[in-house]
This record gives sequence, structure tokens and C-alpha cells, in this order.
Amino acid sequence: MKHPDDDNELFNRLEAEMAADSDAPSGGEVVDLDKARSARAESPDPAARPGADRSADSASDRSAEESADPDAPVTVDQSGVKAAGPGYLGRLAGARRRAVVPVWLRSTAELKTATAWVARHYAHSVGYHALRTPVYAARLTLQAPSGAAKFVGGTMRWVADREGEPVRLAAVRREDAAEYLKLSRQRDGRVRLRTLVSVLALFVGLGTALAIYVLAPAWLMAVSVSAVVMALGFAGGQADDPVIHRAVELPKATKLTSDIVLRALGALGIPAINQAQSKGRDGFEFTAPITRDGPGWRAQGNLPYGVTVTDVIERRDRLASGLRRPLGCVWPEAVPDEHTGHLVLWVGDQDMNKAKKPAWPLLKSGSVDLFKPVAYGTDQRGRWIEVTLMYIAGVIGAIPRMGKTFLLRLLLLIAALDPRAELHTYDMKGTGDLDPVGNAVSHRHAAGDDDEAILYALNDWRALREELRRRTKVIRSLPRDICPESKVTSALADKRSLGLHPIVMGVDECQVLFEHPEHGKEFEEIGTDLVKRGPACGIVLVLATQRPDAKALPTGISANASARWCLKVMGQLENDMVLGTSAYKRGVRATMFAWGDKGIHYFVGEGSDARIVSSVYVDAPGADAIAARARRAREKAGLLSGHALGEAPEPVTSGYDLLADILAVVPADEPKVWSETVVARLAELRPDIYDGWDAEGLAAALKPHGVTTGQVWGKTESGKGANRRGIERARIASVIAERDGKRDAG
Repeated sequence: MKHPDDDNELFNRLEAEMAADSDAPSGGEVVDLDKARSARAESPDPAARPGADRSADSASDRSAEESADPDAPVTVDQSGVKAAGPGYLGRLAGARRRAVVPVWLRSTAELKTATAWVARHYAHSVGYHALRTPVYAARLTLQAPSGAAKFVGGTMRWVADREGEPVRLAAVRREDAAEYLKLSRQRDGRVRLRTLVSVLALFVGLGTALAIYVLAPAWLMAVSVSAVVMALGFAGGQADDPVIHRAVELPKATKLTSDIVLRALGALGIPAINQAQSKGRDGFEFTAPITRDGPGWRAQGNLPYGVTVTDVIERRDRLASGLRRPLGCVWPEAVPDEHTGHLVLWVGDQDMNKAKKPAWPLLKSGSVDLFKPVAYGTDQRGRWIEVTLMYIAGVIGAIPRMGKTFLLRLLLLIAALDPRAELHTYDMKGTGDLDPVGNAVSHRHAAGDDDEAILYALNDWRALREELRRRTKVIRSLPRDICPESKVTSALADKRSLGLHPIVMGVDECQVLFEHPEHGKEFEEIGTDLVKRGPACGIVLVLATQRPDAKALPTGISANASARWCLKVMGQLENDMVLGTSAYKRGVRATMFAWGDKGIHYFVGEGSDARIVSSVYVDAPGADAIAARARRAREKAGLLSGHALGEAPEPVTSGYDLLADILAVVPADEPKVWSETVVARLAELRPDIYDGWDAEGLAAALKPHGVTTGQVWGKTESGKGANRRGIERARIASVIAERDGKRDAG
């Protein structure tokens, strides 16, 4: 690696050559560059600088800023002035302290998981070999004659000093009599000594064997004979056909070294890295040793100036090629609280989608409290990642066949394991993937996109909106000591009289609802309300779609979803629709997942930055078993209801027509009205519906209908004129006329 001081080597050599040629008639003046730089930096007088104009009108008594000469040089870096910066204590305060105890050792769950893996490994090895012990014994017995022959032959060759024969023959071919006689005498001495040793060993061995046969008990004789036979059998084995095979084939992963990392980064084709490496530098500054991190290696450091982690993530396939590792083993990441050029590279021993995952704790037993975190997948290092399904609204996005529906079903199974939870499941794709949950425990469930299923869902969504309003009033009426944060808690959910149990709605292929030609606007309006106000009231909405665009996933919903799961998508637009604006630019790119990375996704939630997670895979029989367990828990608690009991829902009308109600409270002689005035009049018209609405809520409710609020001139109660947000009555009337015309045409 090139030393930093080598950058000045060329200039130092040039100065030395110029000084050596100073006596030559060059017609010029040799300048000491160091002195010239010092004079230019330190002298306040421009005339004192080399090459300065020394005429009377050179304005030497003025600085460059004051001089009329625009070409006057300006000192930028002041030599001799120490740069201000944090002191020793300041640097200590900002220092990053590495953990004394590794993270995996501090985590009880990870320690238990690692211990279980080791125990299962050795238990499997012991059982594997124990079952095959008779076969091993038989093979060694059959190989014992061959081993005895090899032993006798080897002993004879050793006694005869056969290893020295090639040297003696070489002396004969050279006709070197002196060397041959010397080697012959050496061989004779070796043969006599080895013969004596062999004879003594033979007598001792036979005497020992005879003593064991006559004096020793039967078990000792059996052990001795078995040991001799096993030893001879082992000696008679073939190198390409061992008697004992491996019980477990361990993966062979190359240790990650700095040379391998630099080689891989140099293969990315990033100009700044290649330019640095061509000059003898590394092109990457390691800020910590390469260490073992879970089932893989971790390297971190700073990329060259101007190179970001995003540049590396875009070339992940090239990086994997440079590391000579499968694509699913290579995971470059950015660090949220570091600069954008700080790279963390984790290289796993096995492909993430092929590595064996620990057993899911809820697969065969256990229950859930939705107000607490629940493990639902593992990261690249095999550590459990948890999700809390309460107080969120979630969005799942992916292209088809990447595991989107299975991930939604997994989350619904988790919710089903809390007996208090009321599930509403909608499989708009119609393939029955959500039936294990829906038929066993769901309060409302439908599959397909026919008119019957759409009306069933619309009826349920209207009922949920009315339930949301009821809950807001209940929460508002509770004493502060019982509901201190004005939201549903686990303790409040336990009180059946309040009716504040968790409600979890999961919709697969939600674009079917939001793009419906007749009811799409109402679905969007209700969904936006549920996403905004539902989490605090114990209502959770999780939407999944394979078309994450503005039509399939209205911005009013996606912008307020606090939990996001993004499996593989094809472009930046879809990536940012699911993971949030500018996620793609920050390097959070679900486009990098391969086709084989099914179930692997970016997860944004739990107050953390985006994490790569491989969700637990639960097949259809496993889902049926978990759902059956959840049903039994509900039956025991007396909480099974709705569709799971075969009950049909009661029809619920829309309850109100917002546009018609606005026309009812805004007379024709008022073409423009402030939003706050409209809201107050609506509250008087239908207090059970519009009570608590404000101007912002009115704007959100009108947006799905294509009506926007704007600046409206009006007068306050004191008679003063003012501009405030408001509506135009004519726009409301035209939207109603257009809507009714479409209904009549239909």
C-alpha cells in the first residue's frame, strides 16, 4: 500500500534536480518552492510575494478584498494556524464505544438459540454414528486381513531399510564406489538394530497375548481382540472409501479478509475506487477489524469521497461476484447515523433463503398479546425480528409470487393467537390463501372480486367506521387515570364491557377495492379514516398489493402507514410507494432482491430504520393447525363470533352522504363557504357523525371524491374580511351530478 507521504515524492525529486542544475545557464531563476509557499502564505504585503508587481501604483498597502485588482491572490488556508475543533474531552464524549460483551451473548434468546443449535448438532452426530456402529464394526473386521498384510509388509520393509534403497541405487548408477560402501555400512547397521527391535517386540507381543489369554478375564480379552481387529481394519481401509462418514456436512465458507473486500470493491467499476487503487491506495478505509458476526463476517469502513453506499448496493451482483459468494450471502448496508459513504458489508456463510432458520416459537404452542412484540422472521444473521401489531397501519408490497400473501397470512395468524382480537380478512385475489384464518376465527371473511364480495366488504367497512366513532367517544369518556394516553391499552382491551378489543383487518390485493368503479372512493375515504384514527382506537389495517402505485394504494393511506413490508419490486416508484419517499435514494432498495429471495423483504417499523428480514414460512397445513389452535382458545374464552360461527352480517347503509349533507347546510346563495363553517353546520345536522370534525378532516374526507379545498374570502363575526380554507358549492353540486349520472347509466 502506498504511504501518504509518497504523494510529495515527485515534487521533492523535482526540486532536487532543479537545485543540481542551478549552475547551468538556463536563462531563468531557480525558486525554492517551500520558501515561496511560505512567503506567499505569511506575507501580508503583496509586493513581498514572489512575482508580485513592485510598481508604485500596485496598491501594496491594501488587502486583496480592498484592492481594485480582481486578480489579486487571496489566502485561503492559513499556515501556522491550528484548526479549531473539539478538544480531548469533546472527542471522548463523541467516541463510539464497542460492546464489551458481544450482542449475541447479551441476548438470552440468541444464546438459547445458539445453544439449541449446538445441542441438536451433536445429538444428531451421536445418533447417526450410534445407529451405524454395527456396520462400522463389520467393515473394520472385513478389512482386518488387509490391514494385517499391510502391517507385516510395512514392518518388513522398515527392517530391510527399503526407504534408503533409491539412494543406494543412485550411487550404483553413478559408479561411486566410496559413497556406495558408506551407504551399505549404514544400511547394515540399521538392519541389525531394527531386526533386534522387531524380535524383541515380537516376543513381548506374543507374551502379552498369551498372558491375556490365560490370566485375563473374558471381557478384557474381548476388548483386546476387538481393539487389535479394529486397528488392523482401520489400517486396511481405502483412502477414497472411509469407514466412518460425516454425519453433518458443514458449509465451507471462505474467511473474509481485507484483500478479498478490496478486490471485490475494485471489481464494481466505480471510478473513484478504481482510480485510488490504480495509484497504489486501497480505495476503502477500514474503520474496524473484520470480525465474525453471527453466521457470517462483518466488514465496515469508509468509501472514497463522493462514493455512497447506494453506489455499492446498485452493484450488489458484481460485489457478490468479486467476493465469489452467492448473491444471497452478500448484504451491503448503510448506517443511519453515519455519513452516506460509511459501508457495512455482511457476508454470510450460506445463502439467506437457503440457511436453516430456527423453529418459530408459535408454530406448535403459545399465545400472543398484540400489544407486545412478537417474533415473525429473522435477519441475515439469524436473529429474531419482532413486530408489534397494535398502534400501526401496515402496507405490504411486492411483485407476484414473492410471498406477499403468505406474509399477510402470517401476520393474521399472529393476530389470531390473541383470543381478544377480532379479525376481518379479505382475499380479493380469490384463491383461498386466507381461508385457514378466515374460516376458523375471522369475524368477517370474504374471497373473490365479484359483486357479492365487494358489497360484503363495503358493508363491513361501513360498520368499522361506525365502530371507530363509537370507540372515540368511549375513550374520550374514560377517566384520565384509566386511560391516561387517550388510546386503547392491553388492560382496556381485557374489559369486555368497554368493547375496546383489538380489531385487525387484512386485505390481500387491496387495489381491487380502491379501484372499484362505483365504490372505490368510499373504500378510500373509509380506509384513510381507519389508517389515521384507527391505531389509537385499537383498529389495525394491513393492506397487501402487487401493484403499489397511487391508484392501488392511495397516498392518504400509504403516507400514514407506520409499518411497511416490501418484498421484491421492479422499480423506484414502487419501492418508494411502499417504503416511503426517497427510500430508494437512501439505499433502501427492494429492487435488489433476487427471484429466489421469496419471503425476504425490507421491514420499516418498530421505531427502527429499514431492516432486511426473512419471514417465517408457514405452509397451508401449518396454517390450518395454528388457526385451529386459535379457534379453540376463542371457544374456551367465549369470544368466537361472526363468520367463524356461520353468522351473516347485518346490512349497514353508508349512514350519510357527505356531499349531499354539504349541499343541505350550504344554501345556494352562498357560493363559497369556509371549511370551519361547513363543519359546524354538519355537526348540527348529524352530531353523531360529524361531531369532532375539523377543517383538516373535512379536506381529507372530500379528497377521495375529487374535491379540494382552497382559499375563500369571507368575513368574521366582527365583520373583518379574511382568507381561509373553504369549499365551492358549485363544485360539490357538479360532483354529485356526475356521480348520479354514472349510477343511472350503470
